[in-house]
Amino acid sequence: MYKCALVLAAGQGKRIKSDLPKVLHKVCGKEMVIHVIDTIRKAEINDVNVIVGNGAELVKDRTKVKNVEYSLQSEQLGTGHAVKCASEFLKDKKGVVAVFTGDTPLISDATIKKLVDSHINNNNSATILTSIVEDPTGYGRIIRDGNEVLKIVEHKDCNEQELKVNEMNAGIYCFDIELLSKSLNKLSNDNEQGEYYLTDLIEILKSENKTVGAVITDYEETIGVNSRVQLAQAEEIFKDRINIKHMENGVTLIDPKTTYIGVDVVIGKDTIVYPNNIFEGNTTIGNGCIIYQNSRIKDSTIGDEVDIQSSVILDSIIGDNTTVGPFAYLRPETKVGKNARIGDFVEIKKSTIGDGTKVSHLTYIGDAEVGKKCNFGCGTVVVNYDGKNKYKTIIGDNSFIGCNTNLVSPVEVGDNTYIAAGSTITAEVKEGDLAVARAKQRNIKGWVEKKGLKK
Repeated sequence: MYKCALVLAAGQGKRIKSDLPKVLHKVCGKEMVIHVIDTIRKAEINDVNVIVGNGAELVKDRTKVKNVEYSLQSEQLGTGHAVKCASEFLKDKKGVVAVFTGDTPLISDATIKKLVDSHINNNNSATILTSIVEDPTGYGRIIRDGNEVLKIVEHKDCNEQELKVNEMNAGIYCFDIELLSKSLNKLSNDNEQGEYYLTDLIEILKSENKTVGAVITDYEETIGVNSRVQLAQAEEIFKDRINIKHMENGVTLIDPKTTYIGVDVVIGKDTIVYPNNIFEGNTTIGNGCIIYQNSRIKDSTIGDEVDIQSSVILDSIIGDNTTVGPFAYLRPETKVGKNARIGDFVEIKKSTIGDGTKVSHLTYIGDAEVGKKCNFGCGTVVVNYDGKNKYKTIIGDNSFIGCNTNLVSPVEVGDNTYIAAGSTITAEVKEGDLAVARAKQRNIKGWVEKKGLKK
């Protein structure tokens, strides 16, 4: 059977108090609406339409990589009106449409599959996702007659008896597409808010003797984010889920409470993660690594048996059995080979470092190709920028770069070369050469006393 989905993402979210549309606030490094889209796709629903309104162009820009369609709700007149704005997307379609809100990032693909399967297997006209809570204040109530769903009543429209009901509407539904399209025209805004409620469709369908079902799930999955407090709560729940998944897969987290791992991060077994680490984006960390405290790794690939101490690694690749840090900074487009050493206070930018090369401390390498088994002395600088353009430096295999060397780009240093400490290299150093580029020392006798500086 054909399945599609609508994601309601048109609201600004007044309670979150932000210039950014609510659905673009992030949970574990990913926008809430993208969490929802990704989960829908995991539940094997491929056709997704996002209904945009406030900040429409920004929402489109952030979600365009997900290959979704869009409908515009130019005025926010309620959830029923939002779905009606997707009429063109639903036109001539037959099958099932699932409706989600873009601010419920905790919903799981298993629950979506359960909802859709229940809807199809019971031949329902509509199926509602619900949850049982001790305090349903603010939520729409599910009004039943035994197992039969009669209607959904918004909290503000509940009578005294309905307020006692603790089965609440999660705001996620399945509908028969053709019945939904027909019923949308029958919605009324005769309520306290003057809005068109999607929930009123249940009563409309029941009045036509259609079958309406409900699937109960854990409240945690249905939490909607309407404030910064709820955003933090969602972050905590999602973080715990991610950390538990990694620990179950063989990763040691010394202190899960202070470990922040993005939803798309992959970590190999027997890796040990110390406290206060942040892994973001599309990061992959291999087997048997040790990530000591206070590191940030984003959109990077880390090989097996790598040790990292208190360092920042962005958009980079680190080979097997390499050590990084403490206090190293690997900027985007850096590639470090196997069995290498990147030490303390080393910054590398847009460079390739060969296998077995050691850059032990206090060094900057930018826009460079460095060969295998080189050694960089303390205080080396690749001078890649002349104030207008950036240039490339090439260093061959087995080269020894003495302390306090300046390599003024563009320059090439051949294999098996030595650079004397304190040299400023501006010309090619051929294979096997020693380069010495510093002024001859001159001592002026008695200069301190003559200048009256002797103490």
